[in-house]
Amino acid sequence: MNERESTKTVGLLRRALPYLTVAIFAAVVYDGWIFYSRWSSARDIERARAEKEAQDARKTLDMLGGGNLKILDFYASPGVIRRGEHANLCFGVNGAKSVRLEPAVEDLHPALSYCLQVAPRQDTEYKLIAEDGAGHSATQSARLKVVP
Repeated sequence: MNERESTKTVGLLRRALPYLTVAIFAAVVYDGWIFYSRWSSARDIERARAEKEAQDARKTLDMLGGGNLKILDFYASPGVIRRGEHANLCFGVNGAKSVRLEPAVEDLHPALSYCLQVAPRQDTEYKLIAEDGAGHSATQSARLKVVP
């Protein structure tokens, strides 16, 4: 390559360099905007999902009685048995620190749903007592009939 062609090439590059720089800058800005918009969209979707999950949790907690002490269920199934047979005594409590049965059958712990087997020899009225940490209590009864 001779000196004249070399000078011509350098001159051409000098004229094209500002346009090339602008094109590269525009491509970098465009790519940056694409990454930012996708990140922002993903963040908004995650925020909406977390908000919906929190609403669902509040709704569930409200259905269960909030954080307040509440006996949700207490029943015997079946309600009538023959002497020597077993029945299920089921309960559900919310907001309780402790639960107990009268007459005592076994040590119990608070649960949203729990069943235990009982086999009384005669008609028995079971009393479920739930207590929270603040000194409040709730009581509910269930009767199990025993036929000979």
